[in-house]
Amino acid sequence: MIEQLELLPGYLTAHLQLTLFALLIGTLVSVPAGVLITRHRWLEQPVLGVASVIQTIPSLALLALMVPALAALGFRSIGFFPAFIGLVLYSVLPILRNTVAGLNGVDEALVEAARGVGMTPGQRLRRVELPLAMPVILAGIRTSTVWTVGVATLSTPVGAPSLGNYIFSGLQTRNLVAVLVGCIAAAALALVLDGLVWALGAAVLRRRQGWTRAVLATIALLYLFTGATLVAELRTSNTDQVVVGAKTFTEQYILSEIMSAHIGTVTGAPTRILSSLGSTVAFDALRADEIDVYVDYSGTVWATLMQRHTTATNRAEVLAGVRKFLHDEHGIELVGSLGFENAYALAMPRAQAKALGVTRISDLTAPAATLTIGGDYEFFGRPEWKAIESAYQLQFDEQRMMDSSLMYQAAGSGQVDVISAFSTDGRISAYDLLVLDDELGAIPPYDAIILAGPRLVRERPDVIAALRQLTGTIDADHMRQMNRAVDQDGAGVTSVAEQFLREIRD
Repeated sequence: MIEQLELLPGYLTAHLQLTLFALLIGTLVSVPAGVLITRHRWLEQPVLGVASVIQTIPSLALLALMVPALAALGFRSIGFFPAFIGLVLYSVLPILRNTVAGLNGVDEALVEAARGVGMTPGQRLRRVELPLAMPVILAGIRTSTVWTVGVATLSTPVGAPSLGNYIFSGLQTRNLVAVLVGCIAAAALALVLDGLVWALGAAVLRRRQGWTRAVLATIALLYLFTGATLVAELRTSNTDQVVVGAKTFTEQYILSEIMSAHIGTVTGAPTRILSSLGSTVAFDALRADEIDVYVDYSGTVWATLMQRHTTATNRAEVLAGVRKFLHDEHGIELVGSLGFENAYALAMPRAQAKALGVTRISDLTAPAATLTIGGDYEFFGRPEWKAIESAYQLQFDEQRMMDSSLMYQAAGSGQVDVISAFSTDGRISAYDLLVLDDELGAIPPYDAIILAGPRLVRERPDVIAALRQLTGTIDADHMRQMNRAVDQDGAGVTSVAEQFLREIRD
């Protein structure tokens, strides 16, 4: 718990930065747009329609879409900026719709009376319509506030730290304390901000000037704090800093800690870990020099990025092809292999496999029609799955997509019969699962490889040399033990990484 609470100030500040500035811009856009709509009725359907369409896009997808969109425009594609834009878009609809509804609900007789006493359109808006519509507008802002706080937790996969870091890493490492801290902190933040908006509205409507000034001062202090911290972060961005990326599973968290600590010890360079990145986000960030190094897998590059056939591939051929592709197409250096493979694999409970007489994937061909297979979010859309289906003629009764942190538990409890496991995952042994032999070689080799971005290759040969010292130091059994120590034994990622580095230095 103490370790999690130590992270809270940084994550909470980052979450506040995203939420407050997204709400500010969302409000500044939505209220004038709502006023404009009430003055030009033909705008109502198209503008509200566009806002509604944006709202129907799943929030994580909306944030993820910002990454390639900004990259195509030449802007920074991960971190605060894409998350901020996504949150602004997501905050608009409640405020916009309530502004329109509030203004349309103003008694026309009162507007006519204001016109009759000679008020200009601007005066009628400021002195009559907006004050009367304010309760409805504030209700929209309160709704948007709660939504934005919640959606901001999903900014982690696009490289923007938030309270979502607790949730993503906690789910993957089965650290329920981290998940609870993240959820409770996000809920408390939503309640506090919602309360501030309510208090401001109540003070203004009841014309309590002292109360109004106090609430405005509190809100101003929050914006001053978040603005100052954001500017400080931007000003202190250190080009000498080595940014280590990590995807969204335990093994990646451990390896990023190992690389970060090793780089710092050997070269003295300051390092920063950017964790829980989406798979494509990590690669795009590397080639754009927004992160400097991370661990990927040769099969992922081969099948997903290079679009090569996965069946009957040679390990050396895949590594050589991946190295050439990365260098020639993206200026990325394959520093070396860590010494183990973490391949996709089909696995099932050992007792069930024994009862069905299953030891190989081909043994599933007959019983598959009565079985359910579970896979992570990517698996059923990947070339490897298509190759497995084609090579073994598999037709399962049901396919279920789920978070990778839940697959093993689902298999162990009998909720699914087969899962798309990762070969070095410690939960394979923890849940007594049997990895089925891929005798036709439908799944390509998945060597864990260190990838260094163009800037690191050009400017920091000392860091590249330090990273080369890690090649060949981790075998599959050792990686499985480290994963299990975190996932099942509750060890901290940092302590597991430090223990490994002590072992290889002794």
